[in-house]
Amino acid sequence: MWYELLRYAHVMGACVLLGTGAGIAFFMVISNRSRDPRLIAHVSGIVVLADTVFTATAAVAQPITGYLLTREVGWSLLEGWVLVSLCLYVFVGLFWLPVVWIQIRMHRLAVAAAEAGTKLPERYHRLYRVWFAFGFPAFFAVMAIVWLMLTRPDLSL
Repeated sequence: MWYELLRYAHVMGACVLLGTGAGIAFFMVISNRSRDPRLIAHVSGIVVLADTVFTATAAVAQPITGYLLTREVGWSLLEGWVLVSLCLYVFVGLFWLPVVWIQIRMHRLAVAAAEAGTKLPERYHRLYRVWFAFGFPAFFAVMAIVWLMLTRPDLSL
């Protein structure tokens, strides 16, 4: 029963990471296309909140449930697919943490532009391009982790 609960929590965490990441990206991209500072300020505020509540919670829970699962099943953290998953998880974090800061900064810039009744500043657009670019490696790395969890390939390292 303990194994099933851990596995369920771990899978749900992976779903939240992948789903929230895709949802956040979708809403940020669509709102950005409007070039409307008021809309972008509103949507980016929700995005920052969702990232804080959902993504951060799942990001903390994943290594905990993953570690407990490996102990429960008897896998070593040095087992090939587990080790690659952990490395990819760190890789995702290296992209996600700056993205959180970027989203907060973009939100503040959009709020300031909305309040001033001006266009978004060039700094916003530069940050958006970095945010957009950082999303791809992180998203594909999360997809790779899910694949590794599902297939548990025999990787000799």
